[in-house]
Amino acid sequence: MTGRDRFLRAARREPVDVTPVWFMRQAGRCLPSYRALRARHDFLTLATTPELAAEATLMPVEQLGVDAAVLFADIMLPLASIGVPFEIRPGVGPVIPSPIRSAADGERLRIRPAEEGTPFVLEAIRLVKAELGDRAALLGFAGAPFTLACYLIEGKPSREFPRAKALMYGDPATWHRLMETLTTLTIDYLRAQIAAGADAVQLFDSWLGLLDPASYETAVLPYTRRIFAEISPLAPAIHFSTGTVALLEQIGASGCDVVSVDWRLPLDVAWGRVGDGVGMQGNLDPSLVLAPWEAIAAGARDILQRATGRAGHIFNLGHGILPESDPAMLSRIVSLVHQEL
Repeated sequence: MTGRDRFLRAARREPVDVTPVWFMRQAGRCLPSYRALRARHDFLTLATTPELAAEATLMPVEQLGVDAAVLFADIMLPLASIGVPFEIRPGVGPVIPSPIRSAADGERLRIRPAEEGTPFVLEAIRLVKAELGDRAALLGFAGAPFTLACYLIEGKPSREFPRAKALMYGDPATWHRLMETLTTLTIDYLRAQIAAGADAVQLFDSWLGLLDPASYETAVLPYTRRIFAEISPLAPAIHFSTGTVALLEQIGASGCDVVSVDWRLPLDVAWGRVGDGVGMQGNLDPSLVLAPWEAIAAGARDILQRATGRAGHIFNLGHGILPESDPAMLSRIVSLVHQEL
């Protein structure tokens, strides 16, 4: 099978020749060629210049041999479609000068189609698709409404996002209006990526682990379900989160095709929790990649053994590649995964 075929069949829980593999944050971070590119351009210039984004997207396919290329972009980019300015500060992350803190703030948001707000993302997808062929699947992605709301309300990265959660608890009407807006934005953004050529998409709910099951059920899950109901019929859709052991059953029932899990539970245990109706992505600890090869190989084989006999496994890390990772080790992981049956 080609990498593209292998990945898409696994995402649909169909038989594959070998387990497909890709790594989150593979489009950069540890690759010398990416670092050379970053030495010449700041992050947002890379992400908003189609030719540069396409170049970064293709690097791991060419250098690591992965089965999927994930678009080089940032979850904050679609905020351009609702008129929210932001910046990416080195060493800090996304910063929003004028956060959304009230109903009046939320009322000023107006959604433009992705073709108008983020045309550079769609052009990058078209460029990558033309170059990629069937060597690997092309993954688009978006930040989930809850994670985007955390940044929009807090105005900057935070370990707990207390302002965002306080608004969710204390002003549910404003919260739900904001989530409605962000859900509509996300559906349009992902639809446009698929129309431009993305083979599959991943919804990043990076801060979902901050929530308890009851809050997730009432304040977030209905919007996640709506996104997957709209997107999953168009292309395989992956749900990503970390630190969400308490929410796995609910995530498994969200309507996604694949659940990406971190390393905090063994793969077979997590899969048992989310149920047989979805595929599973993961779940090597990114820190393990920094260990000697014997430890890495043992960890990778353990995950593969726990997935044996079940269609729908996509090998990945439980989170993104650490910048200190050795690309040679990542290449060896790809080879090992492709050789183990």
